[in-house]
Amino acid sequence: MSSFTIYPAIDIRGGKCVRLIQGDYNQETVYNENPLEVAKAWAEQGAKWIHLVDLDGAKAGKPVNDQLIASIAQAVQVPVQVGGGIRTQADVDYVLSLGVSRLILGTAAIEDRDFVRSVLKKHGEKIAIGLDARDGFVATRGWLETSQVKATDLAVELAAEGARTFIFTDISRDGMMEGPNVEAIVALAKVSGQEVIASGGVSQYSDLQRLAEHVSEGVGGAIVGKALYTGSIKLIEAQALV
Repeated sequence: MSSFTIYPAIDIRGGKCVRLIQGDYNQETVYNENPLEVAKAWAEQGAKWIHLVDLDGAKAGKPVNDQLIASIAQAVQVPVQVGGGIRTQADVDYVLSLGVSRLILGTAAIEDRDFVRSVLKKHGEKIAIGLDARDGFVATRGWLETSQVKATDLAVELAAEGARTFIFTDISRDGMMEGPNVEAIVALAKVSGQEVIASGGVSQYSDLQRLAEHVSEGVGGAIVGKALYTGSIKLIEAQALV
């Protein structure tokens, strides 16, 4: 792996493109009424991937904005990855059938290891494991609960089961525009031996440069949300930079 990928994030709630602060459903900003138009815009600006989160799904424990996700996956010419509320084999098969290239499993990775093992066995490359950590421990259920499982331990265990991609979020940095936890991201990539995509806290070009310096160690990209919507990072310039 030699390239660093920027993933523009589209967080969907109530059919709209929103951002939450530290995952708090009471601290929501609506950035666009039409996520499909947003996805097309990112693709036109040269995005290599698009990152979608079904926030309603994450809360409900099952896909909610599935029709919108299907329309986005079919409308853009770039691969789409989706997370939020995917907890059963039926959910996995269904969401992949919508034209999605990669699924993100979060809560399920902690709460149902057998399920994750079977999904990794069946879909391998099409699965990313979302590790959302608070003080190094994995949080679940839309960040409402914190487990007693260390993110690094879980990554090692799931890499052995076939996980090839991890998405790491340091919750304390998310939506705060304070910069990503580069040390934790690099450590996770090293200990797991797999690709890690950084999520949360990217607020300026230098954050992307700091992450991209670790491509050879397994840091494969960054998910960027709020900074793109506020204009502090412009996608075209960011891609040229990394």
